[in-house]
Amino acid sequence: MSTEPHTRANIRDVAARAGVAVKTVSRVLNGHPYVSAEMRTKVEAAMQALDFRPSIAARILSGAKSNQVALIYDNHSPYYMFQIQTGCWEACKEKGIRLLAQPVDVADPAVGEQVRGLVTETHVDGIILSSPVTDCVPVLRALEALDIPFVRISPGTNHALTSSVFMDDAQAADDMTTHLINLGHRRIGFIKGHPNHAASDDRQFGYRRALDRVGIAFEPALVREGEFDFDSGARGAIALLDLPQPPSAIFASNDDMAAGVLAVAHQRGIEVPGRLSVAGFDDTTLARTVWPPLTTVHQPMAELARCAAEILITGGDITHRRLPHQVIERASVAPPHRTFA
Repeated sequence: MSTEPHTRANIRDVAARAGVAVKTVSRVLNGHPYVSAEMRTKVEAAMQALDFRPSIAARILSGAKSNQVALIYDNHSPYYMFQIQTGCWEACKEKGIRLLAQPVDVADPAVGEQVRGLVTETHVDGIILSSPVTDCVPVLRALEALDIPFVRISPGTNHALTSSVFMDDAQAADDMTTHLINLGHRRIGFIKGHPNHAASDDRQFGYRRALDRVGIAFEPALVREGEFDFDSGARGAIALLDLPQPPSAIFASNDDMAAGVLAVAHQRGIEVPGRLSVAGFDDTTLARTVWPPLTTVHQPMAELARCAAEILITGGDITHRRLPHQVIERASVAPPHRTFA
């Protein structure tokens, strides 16, 4: 059996050839775990025979596509989210897909129902989840129940669940901490990210691993909780600089918090980087506009988002892509002042 050269097989053609329900084909396309090996084999054989190429449009059970996808996010950094939205928008624009951006609160008990309502009301063809929504169980359950394709940006759990794009947060934090150590810093303060983000724990893990590797004892007093925003960075800086033995460097888990550290240092007349080095994470626009410009980890945010959108639109098997990071050296970091050594 073959289709005409100009006719593209659709999901119903696959279901008919395999002798299964359309919903079964959709489950196979989505990598649903509750599909028998026999059914999966039938569907895959039918797809191969029909030269079926999965896409968002092919996954829409109603047969009426909306040509739009949704980005769902809950993030406290406007600089980060600007990059994420830009990356998604660029990929969608190239394919003629409309992008909807919807903020949610992952701490809201009703967040799963809110996402369910968004999908059913807008009839979007697929979903992109940004951290920390990527690991929000009620949201994941709602999307699985709706049987709609989705891709996660930087998930911290259930990596095999869906397609995802990510970078190695632990290694990136390890690299930045190592950079500070190589410059001579031994008392390095660390401001952790928001507790709802899996990346926060990964970055702290990388920080500790770098210290352990060179035999620098981990000091809990040198770690402060943050929320990925300016104010929590400032609070963390105050607590660290008020220690009897303050750190010679402070590594904040994102650029917003690092900007808060810089503000406190300026208010106290502490020269950066002469008496205090400050490092960030993300390499947002903010990192290049504060003074002095931040040494930071370049996280390819727009590239991550663009890749996630491309995977979603193209469809196909579950895919996991890791993108590289880089330590960007600017003027906020230098060897420690002798009185801090």
